[in-house]
Amino acid sequence: MVVFAGQGDARRSLSLLWRASAPEHTARTRTPRGPKPALSVDAIVDAGIAVADADGMAALSMRTVGERLGRTAMALYTYVPGKNELVDLMYDRALAELPADYDLSAGWRAAAASWAADTWEFYLRHPWVLQVSQARPVLGPNEYAALECLLRVLYATGLESAVLRRVVGVLFHFVRGAAQTVAESRLAAAATGVPDEDWWQARSGGLSEVAPDFAERFPLLVRLETEGAAPPADGTPYLEREAQRTFEVGLAVILDGIEASVARAGTVPGQGPLE
Repeated sequence: MVVFAGQGDARRSLSLLWRASAPEHTARTRTPRGPKPALSVDAIVDAGIAVADADGMAALSMRTVGERLGRTAMALYTYVPGKNELVDLMYDRALAELPADYDLSAGWRAAAASWAADTWEFYLRHPWVLQVSQARPVLGPNEYAALECLLRVLYATGLESAVLRRVVGVLFHFVRGAAQTVAESRLAAAATGVPDEDWWQARSGGLSEVAPDFAERFPLLVRLETEGAAPPADGTPYLEREAQRTFEVGLAVILDGIEASVARAGTVPGQGPLE
């Protein structure tokens, strides 16, 4: 399931994201049994995140969010025009969890590694975020803050903006892709009721029956599997174990590549254009 951001009214969405001209932040509705708690844009967004965290993006609707708040869906529209705008707000609000800055005293590489680890963990806490397509950004303040934070780290390499523009894309796509493998692995087990280990065992056994000459036909694949597999880890599903190791090794390779680019450019790390 892919969700595209920015499908609501552009002006209203941006106003809500930046709180430029949002509806009143609180309101009270009286019933014969007394006043209900105040409702606000922030409360609705938080409830939406809670629904998506617990049950996934497919479960998100104005009705389910309203039920979580003890309100009807209609009561939410005074604050948020609809689900499209709500998804934008949820995405940007969730990004506020990410650190705003990293210590560069140990160098840009250590800071970049910390950024990648924090972003990886963020995606796994909120796997629904991975369903929001990157083709059309939300353009919210926290989305920009997350990008600004990474740029502060990367400009410390001394590389030119034309290079860093692409490096940012590589890092975001890599971390997002690695986390998506874990998120989808967990979703598959929950959706099908079949654990990863059981699925792989059944398929591996069947493959050996239908392709008894597999090792002769694909010797390098067999070598890769036998020599390059991640070591066993108690209680960790196969795909998660592989994805974690891929993340660690892949990140090191990318950071090595950035270091090589710095060396070729002859720049002085720590003396970026903002200093």
